[in-house]
Amino acid sequence: MKRLVLKPRDSRLAAIGLLLVVLVIAYFVLLHWWFVAPLRAIDAQMADLRDTQSRYAAAIAQKPELEKRLATLGAGQAASSAFLPEDDPNAASAGLMQRVVDVAAAHPRNGGCEVTQKMPLPEPPADSSEPYRKAAVSISLRCDIEPLSAVLHDLEQGTPYLFVGDLSIFRNPVITQQNAQAPLEVQFTLTGYVRPSRNAPAPSAAGAAP
Repeated sequence: MKRLVLKPRDSRLAAIGLLLVVLVIAYFVLLHWWFVAPLRAIDAQMADLRDTQSRYAAAIAQKPELEKRLATLGAGQAASSAFLPEDDPNAASAGLMQRVVDVAAAHPRNGGCEVTQKMPLPEPPADSSEPYRKAAVSISLRCDIEPLSAVLHDLEQGTPYLFVGDLSIFRNPVITQQNAQAPLEVQFTLTGYVRPSRNAPAPSAAGAAP
């Protein structure tokens, strides 16, 4: 077997290359993973902390202006159109039922919506987390999907602010067997907030109006 003999120049190049490989391996084994990588991670964390600190500092600087705006909002709540116009929950419930009738009558297309039942719900007990009194009614409708969508949109997107909850939509199986195009049976609760009394204490900034 013939032995490979390198020329002096090639031997020097090979030795230099081997030395570079050894130095690179030694760098990663002895320096990078033990010193460089942890320092880079700490630097990244410090950059994140500086960014977080700057954002909090900007928020703190805006605190007086935000408090001023909250105070202005609280002062104007009593005159807000977000509340039901009635001062009493019972009268407000009657107004809610009439509002549903009026909104349903405003969408007669495709058969419209028939209000089959409407009844007031008992005033819920006072909740310290909600500074305003509620008025709620239970509504039953019979209509197709298009007028139903229009009615629900008008109720929830207009003023005063109203909230649809406990929505149930189904088809009466008995009527469906007789007529495949039978309208939908819809049940839901409709809730609004009663305007605060002038003599009632003003709510704190934490109790924002709905």
